[in-house]
Amino acid sequence: MQTRFGSVGSLEEGKEPAVTKRSKTPPLRVLQLFGLFLALCMAFFMISIYSIRHFGTYSVIATVKSNFVPCDEDETTSLDHWRKPPSNLLHSMSDEELLWRASFMPRIKKYPFNRVPKIAFMFLTKGPLPLSPVWERFFDGHEGLYSVYVHSLPSFDAEFPPSSVFYRRQIPSQVSEWGKMSMCDAERRLLANALLDISNEWFILLSESCIPLYNFSVIYHYIKKSKYSFIGAFDDPGPHGQGRYNESMAPEVNLTQWRKGSQWFEINRKLAVNIVEDITYYPKFEQFCRPACYVDEHYFPTMLTIQASNLLANRSITWVDWSRGGAHPATFGSADITEEFFTRIYEGHECHYNDQPSSICFLFARKFAPSALEPLLQIAPKVLGF
Repeated sequence: MQTRFGSVGSLEEGKEPAVTKRSKTPPLRVLQLFGLFLALCMAFFMISIYSIRHFGTYSVIATVKSNFVPCDEDETTSLDHWRKPPSNLLHSMSDEELLWRASFMPRIKKYPFNRVPKIAFMFLTKGPLPLSPVWERFFDGHEGLYSVYVHSLPSFDAEFPPSSVFYRRQIPSQVSEWGKMSMCDAERRLLANALLDISNEWFILLSESCIPLYNFSVIYHYIKKSKYSFIGAFDDPGPHGQGRYNESMAPEVNLTQWRKGSQWFEINRKLAVNIVEDITYYPKFEQFCRPACYVDEHYFPTMLTIQASNLLANRSITWVDWSRGGAHPATFGSADITEEFFTRIYEGHECHYNDQPSSICFLFARKFAPSALEPLLQIAPKVLGF
């Protein structure tokens, strides 16, 4: 027990100081506080017994807890958190974070909710969408069967009214250059953002100069019933095909696996995940496929041929006209929009659809100039079907 020196009288020379011992009896104040604590404990105990007897085991504390759990479920554990698409496309994720998040894929094929598969229409553009009125009419009446995503220059600020299908559909974007890896980065960015909506089953890459050649119902069922994804992936032995191959890409990519195809594709969800999760082929194409090797013509066709060639139709469903020659296809303006022009697009083509011969080979067409808008709107009900 703690002691201290006393202070009574002066210390005499040669004598030990006197020691005073503190009493062991607790102060009255401590006893009063202890008694009050015991009384409170007894009161709480009696109230708890009374509550259990008259109201069951769901006490006030349980009620407070039950009010807290749903809040937590809404944010982290509720199925709606995974089932519903993001309410705002302008997230703050980096590309690395976005691709990682988008690579999540359910291993159980049967969904535990009524999932209506949608088509993600992904527009890769520098800025404005001059043909948007054509697309507005195309989408009208088919809500719940499609999603829209726009990748543009970061500096471009789209001004669509709230009633537009393009309203607030821009994703966080970066500058992309034709023929370079930044173009494939933009396409992966579009795919990754679209994959965040679990209901998106098919993904179509389009440009601001694209138009649909049929009404929405025809295109939706054509894609839905197809056993294959529509991406060109052919072996070109010439200088613009195999001639672009770099031996440094081996062993990941061999010359016999090297493929070429159109940039404009339609793929299913499985192949979209393959593209966004890729860390094997991306470094090879980034380092060894640079102009005059145009990576947007080779990266996806080659990689998907290696991984899942049995799922590819090996053709594009976007029509273009290369008959005029040059590095880019022909562009069509107001004077070109006639019924005869579209007859040339619809007829005279043969392809395979689900391993059977078909004359319906293209669902979209490009390139159309802004001046083609008014003639297209006029001819659309009769020729395009919407």
